[in-house]
Amino acid sequence: MASRSWNSVEIDLAALRHNYREISRLLSPAVRILAVVKADAYGHGLLPAATAFAQAGADAFGVAEVEEGVLLRQAGIAGQIVVMLGCDAQAAAEVVARQLTPVVYDLAVAQALGRAAAAAGVGLPVQVKVDVGMGRLGILPGEFPGFMAGLAKIPQLRVAGVLSHFPKADAEGDPASEAQYASFVELLAALPPPAGGGPLRHIANSAALLRYPGLRCDMVRPGISLYGCYPASWLGRDFSLSLRPAMRFRTRVLQVKEVPAGQGISYGHTYVTERPTRLAVLPAGYDDGYLRRLAGRAEVLLAGQRVPIRGMVCMNACMADVTDIPSVRAGDEAVLLGRQGAGEIGADELARWSGTINYEILCLFGACNRQTYIDSDAP
Repeated sequence: MASRSWNSVEIDLAALRHNYREISRLLSPAVRILAVVKADAYGHGLLPAATAFAQAGADAFGVAEVEEGVLLRQAGIAGQIVVMLGCDAQAAAEVVARQLTPVVYDLAVAQALGRAAAAAGVGLPVQVKVDVGMGRLGILPGEFPGFMAGLAKIPQLRVAGVLSHFPKADAEGDPASEAQYASFVELLAALPPPAGGGPLRHIANSAALLRYPGLRCDMVRPGISLYGCYPASWLGRDFSLSLRPAMRFRTRVLQVKEVPAGQGISYGHTYVTERPTRLAVLPAGYDDGYLRRLAGRAEVLLAGQRVPIRGMVCMNACMADVTDIPSVRAGDEAVLLGRQGAGEIGADELARWSGTINYEILCLFGACNRQTYIDSDAP
């Protein structure tokens, strides 16, 4: 098909490699990185992002589901692939065949994995998820000794890691993470160290690896920081970490039209012009991840300048006020996320306007639009 959408999400592979290397620079050589590429690499494209991280030195990847791990293997991605949501018994044979490392928190599933590994004549590494305060996936601390004893009865399985997750590492001034880490360390005290064949310990996501250098353990799990965003705005301060946003969302002006003062704009006429107004109609709306909540709040870049969105965001369109930029014409590029000339609109701004977080903005834009790729380091 020759015709393509006016909208595209442009991903800079060089920025992804840069961010991985920046995070690596913060760590001691003993600390490994699990590059989190779940959710289509936060909207950046699972396979291109994982390949870029591998080029930068990554040898371990975190996915949410078995299907993502299979796609990585089919694309030739080597190294460890940790399936962070684990699997069910029906997927056990696929996990073994693809040499994935599932997170386990259910002995019945672990037994199914052991049977599949025995049938294939191989051993299988697994990682144990412990819930020390997240209130989400994982066994509770009191269940840990019994669970480990149960795993020890499945000879085909090797506990390659024990992990947990912080719920409030990005909350400025909140001390909860230290207490949760203490609980995590207490559980691990009886295990042999990794150097002696024991499991890797990991608990630090992007926020924790920045905020708590002493909590990086044997491995860290950066996610949002790999894609050029900080997990919280305050974590962008006072850290020697220079991240580069990798995503840019652009579209084209469909029409420029002049409307009189007193004209209602879009559904519900939530905005009425106060003067004769030039509107640039853009083919981007909530079907493209550009949410209705942006109405009356958002700005876009045209000719390198910020202009406001007027009226309600529609399913496939929104209107920008270009009255003060007479040069704008149909066909001109408009940037909803990223840089244009000297101007820039970041994911944090879009998140504030939308009442959400930068993670959701990236996932939405990436999932709802055609992804294209550049390499700004290429000659």
